[in-house]
Amino acid sequence: MHSEKEFSLKVDIPSEHMKKIFGAQDIYVKKLERDFGVTVVDRNGDVTIRGREDMVKKAAGVLEQLTIISERGNEIEEQSVDYAITMGMQEQSNVIAEIDTDCICHTTGGKPIKPKTLGQKAYVDAIRKNMIVFGIGPAGTGKTYLAMAMAITAFKNEEVGRIILTRPAIEAGEKLGFLPGDLQSKVDPYLRPLYDALYQIMGAENFSKNMEKGLIEVAPLAYMRGRTLDNAYIILDEAQNTTPAQMKMFLTRIGFGSKVVVTGDASQKDLPPGASSGLDVAVRILNKMDDIAICNLTGKDVVRHPLVQRIVKAYDDYEAKEKNRHREKYGKK
Repeated sequence: MHSEKEFSLKVDIPSEHMKKIFGAQDIYVKKLERDFGVTVVDRNGDVTIRGREDMVKKAAGVLEQLTIISERGNEIEEQSVDYAITMGMQEQSNVIAEIDTDCICHTTGGKPIKPKTLGQKAYVDAIRKNMIVFGIGPAGTGKTYLAMAMAITAFKNEEVGRIILTRPAIEAGEKLGFLPGDLQSKVDPYLRPLYDALYQIMGAENFSKNMEKGLIEVAPLAYMRGRTLDNAYIILDEAQNTTPAQMKMFLTRIGFGSKVVVTGDASQKDLPPGASSGLDVAVRILNKMDDIAICNLTGKDVVRHPLVQRIVKAYDDYEAKEKNRHREKYGKK
């Protein structure tokens, strides 16, 4: 029985980028070898990939894209390598360098904030084009963080006069009334993730100054009632925990010159059993309306540690299995 002829291909990686692309102890290249079933050989800066022709070409595409990203001055992170491999498998590795050109802004430490996946890029583009955007997806897909980066950029460019960040305060079954302290200290635990992103992108001093002037407001959703919000960038986070009435109240507050991003994870509801989620209802009602975009991010868009990505996928698989089991048990009657 004759085996398929081994194919080899040389890839040009400048020596100053080699270490970044190969990773500490060649960890990234080992991933590439394992996932594509190829061998990568580095002889004094000459990189050759050997294996099955189709896989060698895919692996070469990934290394070429990572080289482009590195040459632009980016760090090569594990998530970038994982995503590049995923795209390479689908013969779409060229999108990696394309996505990388879209820089929203920089953190105070000078780190660029960019979409890192196709889903994130589509989400950021939807925010640019539409007045209201729903960003729906699991933890770690960058829904809130990217929305914050877009809001702060619009604020700095004077496209809006203020930023309003809000969340429904009903997480994990706690009621605000039972928490100790004044309103601000009661609200802070719910809004902490929003503050964290603001500090990182805007800097604590800048944030405090704008907060004192009332140009940045972080408040629970209940405080939106009875107000019309003109010329503002409004982000409603954790929207899966709104009731349909709260969501309607929120969406009808929006005034002229405003932009709204609603983020949520439909699988993480903290509502009482049997209660409808305002996010689910809004998506059903508004999904065909002009100037409203609904972006569904998935486990493929998770940009936290790769282990988080695997955890999200494991839960998705388990939940799908449970649904099928339930259907088979009760659906055949």
